[in-house]
Amino acid sequence: MPISKVEGNTQGLKSSQVKRLERLLARRVPPRDIITPELARQMTELSAEIRRQVGVLISRHGQVECVMVGDAGGIVIPDLKRVRVGQGRFRGLRCLHTQLSGPGLTRDDLNDLALLRLDLMGVISVGDNGLPNWIHAAHLLPATDAVTDDTAEPWAYLDKVHPSQLQVDFLDLIEYLEAEFARTRRLRDARDLRDRAMLVVVTTGALADAEASMEELVELAESCDLVVVDKLIQRRRELDPKTLLGKGKLQEVIIRSLQHAADVLLFDQDLSPAQVRTIEAATDLKILDRTQLILDIFAQRARSREGKVQVELAQLKYLLPRLAGHGADMSRLAGGIGARGPGETKLEVDRRRARDRIADLEKLITSLRSQRQTRRAQRDRQQLPVVSIVGYTNAGKSTLLNTLTSSEVVAERRMFATLDPTSRRLRLPRDRDIIINDTVGFIRDLPPTLMAAFKATLEEIETSDLLLHLVDIAAPDYERRIAAVEDILAQLGLSHLPRQLVFNKADLLPAEQVAALCVRHQAIAIVAYDRATLPPLLQSIDAWLSSPGNREAGVGAGYAPWEPVGNASVLVS
Repeated sequence: MPISKVEGNTQGLKSSQVKRLERLLARRVPPRDIITPELARQMTELSAEIRRQVGVLISRHGQVECVMVGDAGGIVIPDLKRVRVGQGRFRGLRCLHTQLSGPGLTRDDLNDLALLRLDLMGVISVGDNGLPNWIHAAHLLPATDAVTDDTAEPWAYLDKVHPSQLQVDFLDLIEYLEAEFARTRRLRDARDLRDRAMLVVVTTGALADAEASMEELVELAESCDLVVVDKLIQRRRELDPKTLLGKGKLQEVIIRSLQHAADVLLFDQDLSPAQVRTIEAATDLKILDRTQLILDIFAQRARSREGKVQVELAQLKYLLPRLAGHGADMSRLAGGIGARGPGETKLEVDRRRARDRIADLEKLITSLRSQRQTRRAQRDRQQLPVVSIVGYTNAGKSTLLNTLTSSEVVAERRMFATLDPTSRRLRLPRDRDIIINDTVGFIRDLPPTLMAAFKATLEEIETSDLLLHLVDIAAPDYERRIAAVEDILAQLGLSHLPRQLVFNKADLLPAEQVAALCVRHQAIAIVAYDRATLPPLLQSIDAWLSSPGNREAGVGAGYAPWEPVGNASVLVS
């Protein structure tokens, strides 16, 4: 600030009334007082005369920084973006306004207190004679890990008293509260340095699908080392183009993020650049969407040169349309004699550099694709059949590869533990050698930037003689995951390849249920880490590859038929 004029609804006021409002700007309050009885009386007298609410913003030095005029039922606080606010700190301003009638502090008052991180919010009741009746005030409370109930409020109330009877030392109160905010944050950071995230899913469809999306978003967040502190699901007729979830629900999200001391708001839907800017301006939190989160996970997990290149390419393609800026800080002026005009802005430079880097990475990926094709040609000369394990992320693909080939590929119970494709030689029961590939996991609504960037990696699948579609049968939404994998295979032009459903984690369900599901889906059940459950699968793969004409003629494109043999299932050639 400071704001040296009266803000708000001054239309229709007499010039003398406006001058009296302006004179409030010259008032000073002792720093340790919330408000003086004289200032409270001047505000209520003016409010009773003009029949509108009158408010002031007071700094910690006691200076009236802003005078606001509302209507009979409410008041609007002006934009406070110019006033500093940081983690563990309040805004440095307290708001006090009159109320012609009503219960005292309203929900809007408390929301403004929390959203704007004001030092204090107070309401002064106007009596029939225009004098103040009482003042009712509230301040913020530090968030604690004990907050588990969404109904718990992040504020506390002061006793309702006449303004002349306020006995609170305001500076002592604020210093104590900010010290408590800082202390609780230090304690939390000492226990866990990870970011704390509130997860938001907005849907226009069925709530059951939204709940499944939320569970998956939780897995993604935890895979990215985020601490999930709160979750919110909203069902709408249509998505809000500005904030995705609407102004009212956004306020609820902000309040809850404050209650749970969240650092990050994570949305399941992809946000437009404008939506990110709007939500970020309203919350002062880090805003992430699902695609950004997946890109971040990929960036953490990529180990090979090719994987890192593909992740960087995907990130740049995602960020390029989101590069935006404004103001003098975005201008890079050309210096020296003869310079004309503002020159190239920093935003334009960033975009040009991003486009140049994308072009370089695409050339590098083309070169890497050529090297990969050379390696595949060498394998083809050896005439070794190729079997690729595909499936939803965290289905157990790497674990299956390790168990089959006695390898030590990284296998973790988290999403996208494997990004770099791995090939191993495997000997089948009839002394036939094959190449078995472990591939990157799929996920529903795979971001287009990722699919394009990883196309070179996924080309490994193109030369496969058979795909093993591994499914976590214990997942409640396993059918949805099967459909997601099928959709991605179709988008990659790989749906013509023969493939077989393999149900993993069969030990987590009753045997009768697993058997029924295998019959229903023509699948074979295994436990990926248990070698004793794998012989039927190996025998079936061997039978398929040994069948005359299967590999050459492409017999069995799509899902291959299986028929039960004893307690197992084998391919019908």
